[in-house]
Amino acid sequence: MSTDPTGADVVLEARGVTKHFPLRRTARDLFARERRSVHAVDDVSLRLARGTVTALVGESGSGKSTVARLLAQLHPLTSGEIRLGGTPVVAGRGRSFRRYVRRVQLIFQDPFASLNPVHTVRYHLTRSLKIHGRAGRGGAELEENLAALLNRVQLTPPQQFLEKFPHELSGGQRQRVAIARALGADPQVLLADEPVSMLDVSIRLGVLNLLRDLKERLHLAILYITHDIASARYFADTTLVMYAGRIVEGGDSERVTQHPAHPYTQLLIASAPDPDRVVAQEEQEETGTGEPPSLIAPPAGCRFHPRCPKAMERCRTEPPPRFDLADGQWAACWLYEGTGTRVDEGASTKEVSR
Repeated sequence: MSTDPTGADVVLEARGVTKHFPLRRTARDLFARERRSVHAVDDVSLRLARGTVTALVGESGSGKSTVARLLAQLHPLTSGEIRLGGTPVVAGRGRSFRRYVRRVQLIFQDPFASLNPVHTVRYHLTRSLKIHGRAGRGGAELEENLAALLNRVQLTPPQQFLEKFPHELSGGQRQRVAIARALGADPQVLLADEPVSMLDVSIRLGVLNLLRDLKERLHLAILYITHDIASARYFADTTLVMYAGRIVEGGDSERVTQHPAHPYTQLLIASAPDPDRVVAQEEQEETGTGEPPSLIAPPAGCRFHPRCPKAMERCRTEPPPRFDLADGQWAACWLYEGTGTRVDEGASTKEVSR
């Protein structure tokens, strides 16, 4: 098993992962040589290490949830590679998929949609334990394991929740049941796809604290997908910023959120409410406007250049490589060509003239 720069064990890794969804052909496309497709994810690489949280931040439609589903092996890759425990893996279906999901579990955004409304909490958790061979040898042992799952997600006393249906629970309680169901597999990785965005603001912090506690006690690797970069600073060790299917910046969460390098990250930070950031309108720095581009025909060069106030002619034609900056931070932006360390995929790192 490989390690990340901090020495933590990397349990799940994506290398150059790409996913294009072909569009249904229309009469206009009959004579076209190439079939059009949605470029949902392009050349995404990330590493999830045990005992750490990695946040994937970006606007709606940037490809974050597609990355989670690719890592959960719910979609086949167009190209790239997924490694589990350092070994390339294609889960497929049947037994191979079941072996994979014992180690990698996905928590969906909407707990009411992910739980069957006609079944009780007991049914959902019992099914998870039985599928993954953790139900025990008898009824008494099963009851102990069910109680342990609910205690682990702080739904106590367990007997109060086991016979309830999803509609009888609050949003926060439903999400805790969904987390307990994922823990029924005893996984090493949790892929949390915006796990608090459907919850009331007053209970979001409780769910994030629960996930942090699980990370520490069970030594889990967690991918936290969110559009709220402020929560990434609070919850995650590492933050990756995604725009239009590509990751444009990454590094330590404190560094990325307090000293954003990429113009898109600066736009996200400026858009987040912050009572401590009161700046006169004439002193505000322009961070970009407009809408995200179409992923059917994404812009050439840097995909952010149509919205970027700092775009140069080169940005319109050449996709920027990754430039390593200070303190482990990096950004894929031509602004740092003369000040950072350029990292090209498939090639050795080379210093750029300073």
